[in-house]
Amino acid sequence: MTACAIKNETAEASGASPDAEGAGNTGETVLEDSAPDDPPEDPGGPGGASPGTSLAALPGSLPVAAPAFTLSADGSYAARLALAHVTADPSDGAGGADGAGEAWFVERWTLDGHEPYAVPLPLDQPEEPDSEVLPLADGRVLIRRRVADRHVVSLLYPTGPGTGELPLGAVECAELTLLPPSPDGVSAYALSAGPRATSVWLVAGGAFGPELVAEVPGRCSGGVWLDRAGRMLALDREMPGGGPVKAVAVDLERGGEVTPLLQIAPDSNDRLLLADPDSGLLLIRSDAPGHDRLGWGVLGSCLPVRFPECLRPADVAVTPFAVQPGQMLMPESCAVALRIDGPAGSWVGVWRPAGRRLHQRAAPAGWQAGRGVWTRDGVLGLPYADGNVACGVARLEAPADEEPGAWPSSGCGAESGAESGMQPSGGAVPLPVCKPVPLGQAPLTGRMVPG
Repeated sequence: MTACAIKNETAEASGASPDAEGAGNTGETVLEDSAPDDPPEDPGGPGGASPGTSLAALPGSLPVAAPAFTLSADGSYAARLALAHVTADPSDGAGGADGAGEAWFVERWTLDGHEPYAVPLPLDQPEEPDSEVLPLADGRVLIRRRVADRHVVSLLYPTGPGTGELPLGAVECAELTLLPPSPDGVSAYALSAGPRATSVWLVAGGAFGPELVAEVPGRCSGGVWLDRAGRMLALDREMPGGGPVKAVAVDLERGGEVTPLLQIAPDSNDRLLLADPDSGLLLIRSDAPGHDRLGWGVLGSCLPVRFPECLRPADVAVTPFAVQPGQMLMPESCAVALRIDGPAGSWVGVWRPAGRRLHQRAAPAGWQAGRGVWTRDGVLGLPYADGNVACGVARLEAPADEEPGAWPSSGCGAESGAESGMQPSGGAVPLPVCKPVPLGQAPLTGRMVPG
C-alpha cells in the first residue's frame, strides 16, 4: 500500500520436548463487559498495572524496569525474564553478605491449553536484564545476550527438572535487536542499525547459525510482518543525512529488495505499527495532519489514510498491540486492541475502523501491559501475573458497537453529533498530494487468500 492522501475523521531444528510435566499456579479470568466506556478511575490499582512495573518482581525488590514480555506468533506461548530470590552457594562467591540476592531467569508461559501455566528455564548463572527473549511456536525460547562486543543467541527448552540450551552462534555488532516473532513460527530475525545501513539477520531457523539476509540503506527501526509466510517485513526507515521516517517493505526472499509502503505527505514521518495479513488492515502513526496521530489504512489500497478523532483521547497515550485475525477482506470489521497509558496507569481499549467509539476497559491486575492476542471469534486474551496467580489469561469479548458499520462513506450520521470516528477532525489542513506508487509496484497487492 502507498497512502497518497489524508482523510481526517472524528468523533525449530532440534531439541527435547518443549513442555515439561507439571505446571505452576494457573489462572483464567473473564473480564466483565459492563464497565462504562470511560477510563477506569484507578487502573493502577485493582483494575490494572502501572507502566514500567515489574510484574515478576518479588516483594521488596525494586528493579529499574520490567524486561519485555513477548508472545509467539500464534499466541500459544509467551516468554519473559522473571526476577527471583536466590540463595547463593558460598563456594561461588555470589550473592550479598547474607549469601542471598536476586537473579533474572527465563520463564516460558504456555497459553494454548485449558489452563495457562509457567515453566522456569534457569541456567547455572543468572541472565542480564538487558537480554531479550522470544518464544517459538514449538515452545523453545530464543535468548539474545550481550557478551563483550558480540550478541550471542541460544535456544532454551525444558528437560525434565533442568533446562537445555542449544547455542546458535553470535553476531558481532554494536547493537542487535530482536524483531517480533516471524509468522512461520520457527524463524527469528534481528536488526542491527548503523548510520548509513541496517542489517537484517536470521538468527534462528537457518542452516548454519546467524545469517545476514538483507542490507537496507538507511537507519531502520520498528518491524511489522506483512504476510503469513514471514517473507515481507515492514521497517521504518530514515535515509542517511536525515529526512522524514517512511515505512518501507523489505522482501527477504529477494535479497532485501525495498519497496515504498507509506508516502502520506512528502515531509511527514509515517510509521507502521501493526498489520493484519488476513484483512490488510494497517495501523499507522503519522504527523501528516500536523502532529502525531494514530490512523488506519488498507494494504494495497489507494483509499486515503484515516485519522479517527476517537483514537486521541485527552491526556493519555494510545498504542495498538493486537488485531483480530480471520476477517478476510473486511478490514473495517477487525477489532483492534490498544494500550492506553495515563497518569494513573495502563488500561485496555477496543476499537473497530467501522465502529463509533473507543471502548475502554480496566485491565486485570498484573497485566503484562501492551500484550495480548485475539481469537478469530473476537475474544481478547490478556496475560497477567499477580500475587495470587503466577500465570493467567483474562478474557475480554470485543464490545459491540452501537451501529455495526459498513465501509465509511460521506454520510455517517454526522448530523447527530455523535463521535463516530469517521467525521472530519477540525478544519481541513491543506497538504500536498503525492503521486502514488503504481499498484504493480506495491507489495502484496496480488496476495492469495488462504483456503
